Amino acid sequence: MKKAYKTELTRFIFIVLIISALFSCGPSEEDKARARLNYARALVERHDTVAALLQLDSIHRLYPKAVYAVNAAKNLSNELNLDLLQNLGAEIDSVNSKIRALEASFVTEKTDIDRFVRYIPRRQTFNRSWSRSFIQVYLNETGELYISSNYYGKGSLNHVALRVYNGNMDAKTDTVPLNTPYNHHSDFMGLNFEKVTYRNGKDNGVIAFIAENADKRLKAVFLGKRKYYIILEDYDKLAVKEALALSNAFKKKQKLTSEIATLQKKLQLN
Repeated sequence: MKKAYKTELTRFIFIVLIISALFSCGPSEEDKARARLNYARALVERHDTVAALLQLDSIHRLYPKAVYAVNAAKNLSNELNLDLLQNLGAEIDSVNSKIRALEASFVTEKTDIDRFVRYIPRRQTFNRSWSRSFIQVYLNETGELYISSNYYGKGSLNHVALRVYNGNMDAKTDTVPLNTPYNHHSDFMGLNFEKVTYRNGKDNGVIAFIAENADKRLKAVFLGKRKYYIILEDYDKLAVKEALALSNAFKKKQKLTSEIATLQKKLQLN
């Protein structure tokens, strides 16, 4: 009986050892990490840097005991991030050059009630524009951009929207109701002033339409109880076009600055 028991026990131990040996024959953690590292290197060769970095950053999380591969992945990741940082630096230099060139068409202003510096097109300053009907563009240093339709004349329009057009092409703002903060009316010496401001996307594509068609003879109609038509001046169309370009440049600079800060933190450069 004891002999049979010993035989069964020996057989059991033998089977356990075989199973352990079979499992131990699989790839080690270092092997798995090295395979992922090689895959990341292949992605680099294909110029897919973002995907390569994702693979590299996952190695230390998935295979913390694979010391060699973890260190190699960290070194390659740092190398790639330094290249990205250099490219972002060149890109932000280019954006800054564009900003400086565009800024020449604006005057800047920041009053006590302004949170940010405002950029005013030189041909749309108050002294040059207070006594005319036109489309005014507003821009600040954060890239916030919007327009207003400014009416000056005898008799009120009570206008609530604006349509800009050229032939069959047009763009129309959203409606800004009367007696709301962004629909302002006043009168002086028999003359009426109306200013309707289209903020937070209420221009509904009018800004882009003017910018894309600045070389055309654009017309606009102020829509209200009465309609009022104007032909957009070349300098007003240019003001909208340049303001949109400067707004995009400001936003791109903010995005690049954030990306650079993230990379510098990752590389512990600050």
